[in-house]
Amino acid sequence: MGVTGRNYEEIITHQLRARPSLSWDTHTGSQTRASRDQPLEPLPTERPAAHRVISAPSQPNPHRSVERFFLELDPPEEAMRSWPHVVVVGGGFAGLKICHVLARQPVRVTLIDKRNFNLFQPLLYQVASGLVSEADVASPLRQMVGHAPNVQILLGEVTDILPDERRLVLNGQHFSYDQLVLATGSGSTYFGREEWRPLAPPMKILEHADEIRRRLLMALEEAEQTSDPNRRAFLQTVVVVGAGPAGCELAGSLIELMHRAVQRDFKQLRQQDCRVVLVDLVERVLPTMAEPLSAAAAAHLEDAGVELRLGLRVDGIAPGRVSLSGSTGEQDLDAATICWTAGVRASRLGRLLSERTGCSVDPGGRLVVEPDFSVSGHPEIRAVGDICCYRHTDGGIPLPGMAGPAVQAGGWVARDILARLRGDTLAPFRWLDLGSMAVIGPWYAVADLRGVHLTGVAGWLVWALAHLAFIPDTENRIALFSKWMWQIATRQRTALLITGRPDQHLGVDVGLFRAERPAAPGVSEAA
Repeated sequence: MGVTGRNYEEIITHQLRARPSLSWDTHTGSQTRASRDQPLEPLPTERPAAHRVISAPSQPNPHRSVERFFLELDPPEEAMRSWPHVVVVGGGFAGLKICHVLARQPVRVTLIDKRNFNLFQPLLYQVASGLVSEADVASPLRQMVGHAPNVQILLGEVTDILPDERRLVLNGQHFSYDQLVLATGSGSTYFGREEWRPLAPPMKILEHADEIRRRLLMALEEAEQTSDPNRRAFLQTVVVVGAGPAGCELAGSLIELMHRAVQRDFKQLRQQDCRVVLVDLVERVLPTMAEPLSAAAAAHLEDAGVELRLGLRVDGIAPGRVSLSGSTGEQDLDAATICWTAGVRASRLGRLLSERTGCSVDPGGRLVVEPDFSVSGHPEIRAVGDICCYRHTDGGIPLPGMAGPAVQAGGWVARDILARLRGDTLAPFRWLDLGSMAVIGPWYAVADLRGVHLTGVAGWLVWALAHLAFIPDTENRIALFSKWMWQIATRQRTALLITGRPDQHLGVDVGLFRAERPAAPGVSEAA
């Protein structure tokens, strides 16, 4: 039997009446109330259409700002007005998991992000190499969690945090919170050489992948019309800086793209002139993996045609040139396309919060957090994902910046918030290490599953299943799997499009843009 409008209101109102006094303890981060012996029941899964918005006018609480929840609008259900407000900043792996767990629970959730979609970053290299399109690795946040009656989504960038007032600044407005969770992920860094960014696009957002694809395809198009063999060889050369998983996956995908495209789609280019050079200061590719897997990945890359230049430091990047130095001396690499996958930095909100609270950050700008992911001195503020440095693991090794730990941490934090609402204590967070993996080419990947090493087809199958499992949208899972099978069967890529403007990876405009409203007739602009 479906839930009627009347008993739906009775359920959520009964929860509120059973807990007449709701407030958060500043020192413990938990909720205090007159009665803690009754568990908080989740909202019913079915919500009557006739009662999506309470029509009766409500009186705002004078002790709360009008922007506390659902802006100046009434909440969808009147009982929500007094529920604790949880603000989640960042709609990545951790932020999305938190919202899924808190959906239809007796808390009010506001999800804030600069973009209106969740991006599956591990597959950005496939966008850059034309294997899949942007929509295959991005899912609209409103379709993911916007259906929940207690979740609202706001587009914009948080510019300031006022911990003592429990407020944050978004789009020029102040918003109050009871619990704040920062899950804003990471960005790229050039280790103090930001002048390299225009010359070597990183690979962190869609615009980065689009720019890499645009530069490579544009270079091949120019090479098709160039009679000078030296110029043509320059245009067919790519340098990838960084031999970690992202760099190896990008290099392997680009060399396969160039070989197939030149062989089938271009008439004037020679396959033997295609070069992809992988550069890094480390002595072996995939340095965080076991040596046998690293050796297997290196051998496969070299068999595919990728040149490895390891143990070399990047001293300079100029238009069309990368300058290297090492034990063998200095050398220059001339390439029309240069890609950067070497540096990762935490979100800038971490250092901002450190300035506001005095909490510690590690050298990479990540917030050093307590066992419950809270920052020192502020139990109501949590940090999860790439923005946090969590050392409360066996051996004290920080959680790696991967999808698995982020999802696990996000789910635990959400459950801990609900447990504290009930007056309970959640078991300490324990990270389940699912291993690491990297795909090097069609039907070839390396995987380290907690000591079990897989290479080749077996590694690729594990890699494919793991990535499909982490993708939040079913439609994207089906689209990606079908495109992978199509590419393996035909060697054709369906997203080899030259789109966007040159240098589209620079100054990317994100957040909320307000539409201009024309002045009323007879009213001057000065008025």
